Amino acid sequence: MAKYTREQIFDRLKSILADDFEIEPEKLVPEANLFEDLELDSIDAVDLAVKLQEFTEKKISPENFKQIKTIDDVVTAVEELL
Repeated sequence: MAKYTREQIFDRLKSILADDFEIEPEKLVPEANLFEDLELDSIDAVDLAVKLQEFTEKKISPENFKQIKTIDDVVTAVEELL
């Protein structure tokens, strides 16, 4: 059983993106593309992976991380780790 619901993971992800990456909260919707809509770059993606690792205490594999395009993809990846 997961420790967090999808909604809790989404909320945590939104706070990371808003606080650490200074993205306006209204842009943080499940279908938002991390790179096109939120304008993250590869360094931001690595930082995000580190923040998620701190949150989950598990490492997201680089292969999995390469598949991630949207906020919803991130939530799914985190959900699979927990």
